[in-house]
Amino acid sequence: MADTETVQPTERKVDRKLLELLVCPMTKTTLEYDPKRQELVSRAAKLAYPIRNGIPIMLAEEARSLDD
Repeated sequence: MADTETVQPTERKVDRKLLELLVCPMTKTTLEYDPKRQELVSRAAKLAYPIRNGIPIMLAEEARSLDD
């Protein structure tokens, strides 16, 4: 008899020290962490960089525009 197990996806936490070191690649300004949306927000660039599997994706082409 095979033992089956349901794996629930878990949200990975982002290291707070890493967040303190990261800056917006476009403007070099500080970022705000939005835990609900799992994003790093650059008010200066008006972009929100996604965090996927606990890894910040710091590419402008992957960022969401805050004008949306």
